[in-house]
Amino acid sequence: MIRVMIVDDDALVRLGLADLLDGDPGIEVVAQAADGLQAVEQATAHRVDVALVDVRMPRMDGITATTRLRALPHPPKVITLTTFDLDEYVYNALAAGADGFLLKDTDPAEILRAVHLVAAGSAMLHPTAARRLIDRHHATNQPQATAAQARLNRLTPRERDVLALLARGDTNADIARRLVMRESTVKAHVSRILATLEVTNRVQAALLARDAGLSP
Repeated sequence: MIRVMIVDDDALVRLGLADLLDGDPGIEVVAQAADGLQAVEQATAHRVDVALVDVRMPRMDGITATTRLRALPHPPKVITLTTFDLDEYVYNALAAGADGFLLKDTDPAEILRAVHLVAAGSAMLHPTAARRLIDRHHATNQPQATAAQARLNRLTPRERDVLALLARGDTNADIARRLVMRESTVKAHVSRILATLEVTNRVQAALLARDAGLSP
């Protein structure tokens, strides 16, 4: 059972998301919060696997809340769910440690799929907004690209192969099929990649790969 927390200052949005999530037999809504401060309090009081977090909220915004949530002793995975697809929101949310970025007009079935994917250790980015915005945001940042390339040089050739596929959004199962290896081996590679690159999740590793211009 995936334990989910909904963080949004709009009570109607929280109600709608709760109804959607409660309809999935594999998901349980264990907490709700109206702002970032409440989210941190709720995540401390409850075991939360995945938090759906809005960006614009009073007292503490979703970006700051994501940073605080990811710093907890037992951090939940975070999916940023917002109306706004601005460049800085996308990048800042993912850089803060979010495992996914979805717009609120995302199909309900895709929101449910995102919760399951992120809970399983994968990432979920809005296909028509977030990934395009990330690519554009990083395209001209040469100093950042140089630094990213230096970090990728620490990886073995096989780890770079795995990272390239991870960066395009492939799941562990997808990578295993593509590279003809066991899924358990892929998981081991991903763990070593995260440790070597000194990042906290797959999304941050993907951002680093994109900065460095790595492609499958």
